[in-house]
Parts: sequence; structure tokens; C-alpha cells
Amino acid sequence: MNEAGKTKLLAFSNASEMALSIRAKALVFNDPQSQLLLSEVERIAASDATVLLIGETGTGKELVARHIHECSGRKGPFVAVNCGAFSETLVEAELFGHEAGAFTGATQARVGWFESANGGTLFLDEVGDLPLALQVKLLRVLQERQVVRLGSRKAIPLDVRLVAATNVQLEKAVEAGHFRLDLYYRLNVAAVRLPPLRERRGDIIPLVDYFVDLYRRRLDLGPIALSSAAERLLIEYQWPGNIRELENVIHFGLIMCRGNILDSGDLRLPGLGRSGSANDASVDPLTGLRQAIRRVLESDQSQVYENVERLLVTTAFEHCQNNQVRSAKRLDVSRNILRAQLKRFGLLSESPNGPIAEADDGIDDPQANYSENRLFLQP
Repeated sequence: MNEAGKTKLLAFSNASEMALSIRAKALVFNDPQSQLLLSEVERIAASDATVLLIGETGTGKELVARHIHECSGRKGPFVAVNCGAFSETLVEAELFGHEAGAFTGATQARVGWFESANGGTLFLDEVGDLPLALQVKLLRVLQERQVVRLGSRKAIPLDVRLVAATNVQLEKAVEAGHFRLDLYYRLNVAAVRLPPLRERRGDIIPLVDYFVDLYRRRLDLGPIALSSAAERLLIEYQWPGNIRELENVIHFGLIMCRGNILDSGDLRLPGLGRSGSANDASVDPLTGLRQAIRRVLESDQSQVYENVERLLVTTAFEHCQNNQVRSAKRLDVSRNILRAQLKRFGLLSESPNGPIAEADDGIDDPQANYSENRLFLQP
């Protein structure tokens, strides 16, 4: 764990040896929203409350769980378990342990995850994947603070703090009958939502710097700099795969880059060409518009303000089938303002008597005035 100024980094100590994209390998708290999250997590860590981490895949839930354990002062181990990685027939024995002969193939006794984490913290990832029958037994362990191995009648006392995580909405799973309501309440003592990477864009470049350094060393490369175009592209991308996806993109980019500059053309982002254009599935409309405006500003286009304003008004008017009232409402301006703009761009003509010569399609905004029109039209 490293700190640089106000930015805090959480990473696995053996990240360079881990398989690619098994989990989010690093988490930074540079974005203001992330710093608030870190403060909340560290306050919760000081208690013994059961924690439920809620977040999309690849947002760093295990790293947060490890940080909770490290800040808790508990002396026992941190044990991480993915509940979706075991079959329904094996998960009970793995969770609670078993005695020799408890079932076919159980040739010797084995401690379960709860016993292994005694005195420390047990992290149950994807807890929503647990079968209903096992949810009942998990609830009993949490209530009684003791576990009984399969094939045994002896209860073993436990001192384990539980941190559970899910990438699904457990409330909906409860409504659908896939998750027990009483277990949900037992887990949801201290709920922490981990925002996706697209909601904490201030963390993106620090994470990029971390992964660039991690993989350039693995690839035996020298120092690598990030071009301004690549930086802009990385910040504006939506990152549906969160930190895991960012790691993969940087790893591939370092394989493809030539020299010591990682450029936008080296990045492989779904829906993004080498020029950096994006489709609607990858970015929200405003992000795509921002990218288009930046390309216009970087070009030799003249009268940028005039042309962008004309494009906005004429496109809205066309979208609303040349209806002034609907166009003004969609643009959130008064109708008088819209009419002046339409006249300015040649979509309406003025009669010799003064009013715009077009059939009236609504009532003028009584609050509109000439000064407001002039303010909108001011170049």
C-alpha cells in the first residue's frame, strides 16, 4: 500500500505474479468521491460490524475487504472465497468443513473457510450465488457464532468478521425468491457501494500510471509516457469492465506501442477505432458529443460557435418535425428565443408586417423578452 500526496493506492503485494485479470489488482482513491468512500470504509473497519460490499465486477471489492481487515486490528488471517467458484455439492463442505467419512471421498477431516478465518476476516465474494439451502446454514452460523462440520455434532466457537460482496441487487434477488430476506438483513449491517470507474474518473489516470509501470517491467520496457490523445480517450471511455478492463487495455497497449509513447492508436477499446471515435453502446451521448467538439476544435474549421449553434438548433427542429413548441421545450428555451434562432438560420421568414410567416403551433412563452433573445444570440 502506497500513498502519494492525497492519493492512496491499494494493491496486492504480489500483483506482478498474479494471472491476468483474475480480479482488480489495484484501487486508488484520488477522485473526491473515492476519497469519501475511503473515509467511510475506514470508519466501518474500526467496528466489528458485518459489511456488505455492493459493486459491479472489477471495481475492487476484494481490495476494499482486505483494507477493512487491515484497519480492523484483527490478528487472525484474511480468507477470501468466491462463492460462485464451487458446485452446490461442494460449497457446504468448503464453507463449514467436514469430518473423515462425512461423504464419499472424504478420507480425512478438513477445516472449512470459517474455521480458517477464526480470529480474522472471512470475505465471501458473490454471496448472492449461494444456494438457498446453504443460505439457511450460513444464517445460523452468523446468529450463533459457531460452526458444525459435516459429519460432526460438535459446535466450534468462532470469532470471525464477515465481509460479503455482490455484483447483483440482493433486494431484487429477495423479491424473486433467490435470496433469503433474513440473511439479507443479517449481511446488510454496514452496506458500502463501490462506484464504477466511470463515476470516479479522477482515479483513471493514477490507475493507468500504476498499470503502465507494472506491465512495462513485466515486458522489460523502459519508461513509457502517455500521449495527451490517449489520456483523453482513457478518461472519456465508459469502462463497462471497470478496473479489470482498464488493466487489460493498458497491457495490450504496451505490447502494441512503439518507442516510449503510449498513444491512442495503441489502445484496444470495444467500439473505438484507432482514431478514437466511439459508438453509442460504449459512451453516453454527451461524451460522444464532447469528443466530436474536440475534434472540431482541433481542426481548421472556422466559425465554430456559429456552426455548432446552427447544428444544434436545426437538428432539434428537424427532430421535432418542425414544431416550434416541441423544439423549444426539448432545448429548454423559450419559444421566442427559438423563433429568433430559426429565423437567423433561414428556417423561418418574416412577413412584411413583422411577425414570422408560419402557422402558429402553440402559445408564446409569456416570460420571453427581447433582452433574453439578445443574450442568447450574442456571439
